[in-house]
Amino acid sequence: MNKQLTIGLFGIGLDAYWEQFAGLKERLQGYLGVVEEKLSVIHSNIINLGLIDTAEKAFEAGIEFRKADVDLIFLYVTTYALSSTVLPVVQRAKVPVIILNLAPEAAIDYAAFNSMDDRTKMTGEWLAYCSACPVPEIANVFNRTGIKFHQITGMLHNDSECWDEVTEWVEAARVAHIMAYNRLGCMGHYYSGMLDIYSDLTLQYATFGGHIELLEVDELAEMRRSVTPQQIAERVQLFHEQFDVQADCLHEELERAAKTSVALDLLVVKYQLGSMAYYYKGTGSADNEDTISSIILGNSLLTANNIPVAGEYEIKNAQAMKIMDSFGAGGSFTEYYAMDFAADVVLMGHDGPGHIQIAEGKTKVRPLKVYHGKVGRGLSVEMSVKNGPVTLLSVVEQQGKLMLLVAEGESVAGPILEIGNTNSRYKFSIGARKFTNNWNSYGPAHHCAVGVGHIASKIIKLGQLLNMDVVQVC
Repeated sequence: MNKQLTIGLFGIGLDAYWEQFAGLKERLQGYLGVVEEKLSVIHSNIINLGLIDTAEKAFEAGIEFRKADVDLIFLYVTTYALSSTVLPVVQRAKVPVIILNLAPEAAIDYAAFNSMDDRTKMTGEWLAYCSACPVPEIANVFNRTGIKFHQITGMLHNDSECWDEVTEWVEAARVAHIMAYNRLGCMGHYYSGMLDIYSDLTLQYATFGGHIELLEVDELAEMRRSVTPQQIAERVQLFHEQFDVQADCLHEELERAAKTSVALDLLVVKYQLGSMAYYYKGTGSADNEDTISSIILGNSLLTANNIPVAGEYEIKNAQAMKIMDSFGAGGSFTEYYAMDFAADVVLMGHDGPGHIQIAEGKTKVRPLKVYHGKVGRGLSVEMSVKNGPVTLLSVVEQQGKLMLLVAEGESVAGPILEIGNTNSRYKFSIGARKFTNNWNSYGPAHHCAVGVGHIASKIIKLGQLLNMDVVQVC
């Protein structure tokens, strides 16, 4: 399950040119080498099949890319080339393709070009700048043969906009790869009556790939019995290091949470989990209730360590949190619950685990005498997301398909409700009223994932790679 993202790269040219124009092939191969070097800085695992200049080589390249199990192909257009040297490559590989329409320089040196005294050399020089020439032909053939493609137009050198876009495509491909191999654990059952969170698991497979493991709370409760006093003591110490444990937290409650936290780690290792969704009433079994009511701190640690955990068995949101986490943005479980019209902000948060790595300051641990709407009592976390740019993401289940709903905003300072839950204040460019109406109009579940930074452009690229509709409301 640890297979690395593999990127395919090839350039195209026309074999008839090589004998006609001395040095042209070598020059274009040099440009392709520059592309490989720049790509390798972004991601190390590159399969470069060189300059493809005949249909025969194109078929061979397609076979090689399939053998290498590439996840994404960059097609570098060096000069004019026949579309017949392109189509077999991507048809065989059957993965997303990015067309790199990159000029070797910002402009042709017209004076130097026109002063050349050999028209054959002039033509060879001209062909070295003809990267834009075959792109319409390639796009036409891709469209007519049903191949989805994406374009980047820019310069080989000194073009940060172009190479930032390349970087985003690679990052999006890496996240798609992570999702394709992710193992999502689903422990317990849905919150009864919360109809918006019910999800078609096969549709999750069809869209993201990966594996979904259905887990029993009873197994976690059994694993708790194997946890030693020393492990409990060490985990309590870790709690004090990672959290701001409030003075009114009983030591016995910390030990109870520590015991469950250690058991959660054992469960994650056993099933190789990369994310999890959970909810369980726990009534009728003292062991199960003890387990599920002491789970918040352990799940918060997992979320902070790249294994995001969504409460209320919100499988769609576990996927959204994993996407955000894989982009390095965090991905904390949240919902909006109130509005502050005086400050034009939306108040968002949730009970249960939070992403402590994206907290503004150290996350507090507070005791709760009751878990509202849930069985039991115990320790909970209280945090706000770091002040600054944030992105919200929801995986929305429609009729027979999934879509991604995105919004960019700001986490702003101000008073929050100190009730032992995650709480933040968010401001949006379109205002709180319009954001709420626009967001709701697409029918998302009431949960979403929040991460730091503005990464909507990356999520849009991920959606294109996964053939998912993406809507950005702001």
